[in-house]
Amino acid sequence: MIASPLVPSAPATGAPPMVAGPTAGSTASPTASPTASPTVRIHAADNVVIARRQLLGGKVLAEEGGLVVLGLVPPGHKLATHAIAAGEAVRRYNQIIGHATQPIAPGQHVHSHNLAFGNFERAHEVGASAQATAFVAEPATFMGIVRPDGRVATRNFIGVLTSVNCSATAARAIADQFRRDIRPEMLADYPHVDGVIALTHGMGCATDSDGEELQVLRRTLGGYARHPNFAAVLVVGLGCETNQIQGLIAQEGLQEGARLIAFNIQDTGGTARTVARGVAEIQRLLPEANRVQRQPVSARHLTVGLQCGGSDGYSGISANPALGAAVDRLVRHGGTAILSETPEIYGGEHLLTRRAASPEVAAKLIARIRWWEAYTARNGMTMDNNPSAGNKAGGLTTILEKSLGAIAKSGTTNLVDVYEFAQRITAQGFVYMDSPGYDPVSATGQVASGANLICFTTGRGSAYGCAPSPSLKLATNTALWQRQEEDMDINCGGIVDGSETVDQAGERIFELMLTTASGRATKSETHGYGQNEFVPWQLGAVM
Repeated sequence: MIASPLVPSAPATGAPPMVAGPTAGSTASPTASPTASPTVRIHAADNVVIARRQLLGGKVLAEEGGLVVLGLVPPGHKLATHAIAAGEAVRRYNQIIGHATQPIAPGQHVHSHNLAFGNFERAHEVGASAQATAFVAEPATFMGIVRPDGRVATRNFIGVLTSVNCSATAARAIADQFRRDIRPEMLADYPHVDGVIALTHGMGCATDSDGEELQVLRRTLGGYARHPNFAAVLVVGLGCETNQIQGLIAQEGLQEGARLIAFNIQDTGGTARTVARGVAEIQRLLPEANRVQRQPVSARHLTVGLQCGGSDGYSGISANPALGAAVDRLVRHGGTAILSETPEIYGGEHLLTRRAASPEVAAKLIARIRWWEAYTARNGMTMDNNPSAGNKAGGLTTILEKSLGAIAKSGTTNLVDVYEFAQRITAQGFVYMDSPGYDPVSATGQVASGANLICFTTGRGSAYGCAPSPSLKLATNTALWQRQEEDMDINCGGIVDGSETVDQAGERIFELMLTTASGRATKSETHGYGQNEFVPWQLGAVM
């Protein structure tokens, strides 16, 4: 049995759970069985187990008291360990993941054909699992870049941002002049500059000039403009757009100068002159940007955005709890971790309110849940429109099951604050930032909030990057690692295979965080990911 990686919480009845393994709020990690039995039992009270590999009908599961498998069960999928009546709750992690839509026999495959989402009361028990964090006496260090104002970078780029879609082509043309794979001579004398990147988008006009969508876009662009991973930034506009550059600068308290240069196509005299001006400005900025030197800095300067995409039935068993163990280490060393994707914590938010440092923090989180319920309702959707087709193929049946596994990324320390999308993170420790579940949008908000590293778990094989912050990808299973190693930075499949514990994997991830923050390139960086994945959140109507 693998102990639940989740912080225990009371079930819907309000009765206290019985949990094998770590106690509520502890930083101890569960240990995988060294025998690698055909199934994984996460919690003693669960009425399903997870197939480590494909199981055929007639297979006898000795570890489940001689349970006989009824029919084929794909790897990562669930099978019932007891008879489950129609309407009865199905439990994984000792939490409700849905209700049976028909009677389910012991040994039968449990998935979308006989399990469905259903609302139920969740006991939030604010702060029940909160406890003081045991900070380490001598925090770990990484080789960071210290900016003149004291902010610490993990990369050293020059950025080209756009106020509107209409200036995207010019912005990309400027950055393309400095591509090392096309014109290596342009950066040959600047080895300490990681590159020149254009982050473009499809927004900036045809929206309410006083509305929330424009405010959020400006907040996102402002977060990138001031991000420490940029030595300097150009902001390129068209000239007549709703998102006027001066309005962006005013809202975000930015200041034009050596680090921020703004101009537009109409005032500059057209596309060719705009590109020429942008290239000249960057050539002027490069010598100063190249003067940086990495130096040892405390891990408290590391802010990590937590993402999962292409999740599968193993995500909540291996990579997500292993990342949670790494997050616990990061927080104890003074760093910050950002959990997001509100539609993908839905149904498990009570696990986070139990860890809230105060009632006010819990109330902020619940307010975001309620906002999403109203937001999806007015757009003709419901919160259970998730998981995706790929998630379901990998064994995840309901949003409840997906959410419970996703929350495991956050570890066990206190939730110290909750932020709206792209708001600047000021607290240190484990925090929450509201965002959609769509990974490019969510990670864009995290970087805008200050994340200088992203950790991205995947079971199906997501290919992703998030410039200017490096993105580490964690494989949930060894088959994925072997098939798509060129895109994965670390394999957490040993937890499923029984060759590694969650805690051991967490230690490896934490060390890789520090190494990556020190300048080691990630797989996504070597492939050139990161510019196309800049996707600000489009909230409202296009006018």
